[in-house]
Amino acid sequence: MVRATQYKPPELKSARELVLMRESGKLVARALQICRDMAKPGVKTIEIDQAVEKFYKSHDATPLFKGYPGKVPFPAVTCLSVNEEVVHGIPKARVLREGDLLKVDTACRLNGWCADRAIAIPIGTIRPEWARLVRVAGEALQIAIDELPRRKWWSEVASRMQKHVETSGFRMVEAYVGHGIGRNMHENPQVPNFVDRDTRKHDFRLEAGLVLAVEPMVNMGKADVKALGDHWTVVTKDGLPSVHVEHTLALTPHGVEIITADEGAFDDFPPVAASHAAPVAVGAS
Repeated sequence: MVRATQYKPPELKSARELVLMRESGKLVARALQICRDMAKPGVKTIEIDQAVEKFYKSHDATPLFKGYPGKVPFPAVTCLSVNEEVVHGIPKARVLREGDLLKVDTACRLNGWCADRAIAIPIGTIRPEWARLVRVAGEALQIAIDELPRRKWWSEVASRMQKHVETSGFRMVEAYVGHGIGRNMHENPQVPNFVDRDTRKHDFRLEAGLVLAVEPMVNMGKADVKALGDHWTVVTKDGLPSVHVEHTLALTPHGVEIITADEGAFDDFPPVAASHAAPVAVGAS
């Protein structure tokens, strides 16, 4: 979500409410598996979106992106962003090609409760440095998962995410942040993936009952982004690729639960090949 100027305290969830959120999380994870299976060279992004919409409809789930208000209501159930597109890419007749990097973001509401997740899918064989970008973004998200139960304040987690990204030679996008989630897709608090004056000023304590959509956006080049004329698609200003990954995470008395976890053991963030002499195929696209 776009970083806002108004801040409110977090809204905590009960154990019963987390049970309900798990069901929507399972659907989102399964929808993204459909996207992985379809994301091949020659496939149009609109075809992937149509398949996810059909899947949500078959399970009586409400897609949360379609019709989302803006200057123009968002027209699709997924955000499909390719290469230099950071977030909010609109599915269309664009054909995926070998070497593309597709980012898929989707969310749904089931029985009154929401879940939100994003993944990065290499299309066939991608450049090694792009593969490393995917890896580092995934590691930043994993840092949040690991550190949430260990720290007292969100800024402690965000600073570790940011440090890992920057020491790896990349930059964290600061124009967009994560968010609380529950009955609504966007709830309090705002969840930045970096630390600045506002992050520290509006920091929040980490406590059981928090449910956060944590979504680092990592650019290969500079952090600067801009919106295109369609009023939605956000791209890097320097034209270099970006990766967006996200999980809905619940902090419980027993640790962190990944609400949007895959039922299987799929790895969104494959390792970079040891040799950088030639492009390498990564992921399960």
